[in-house]
Amino acid sequence: MSAMKKIPMRQCIGCGEMKSKKEMIRILKTAEGEIVLDATGRKNGRGAYLCKSPDCLRKAVKSRGLERSLKTAVPQEVYENLEKEMGQIAEP
Repeated sequence: MSAMKKIPMRQCIGCGEMKSKKEMIRILKTAEGEIVLDATGRKNGRGAYLCKSPDCLRKAVKSRGLERSLKTAVPQEVYENLEKEMGQIAEP
């Protein structure tokens, strides 16, 4: 009898859907208060997860899900940078 490997699940802050951690993008608030996209998923800091869809980012902006998850106010230019970076990830 082999043990099944546990798949870590995370909830999207945009659509609220539960997906495996590998299918999602992690947005991170560092100790310095900087908000960045964490491509590796291993950096230190408070993280929030989003589906790789631009629609989910828009929903998270509208519902202020990112601000709630990171427990801080998120400036508009951070959202613009995230949108650009997500566009680069989604292209390949």
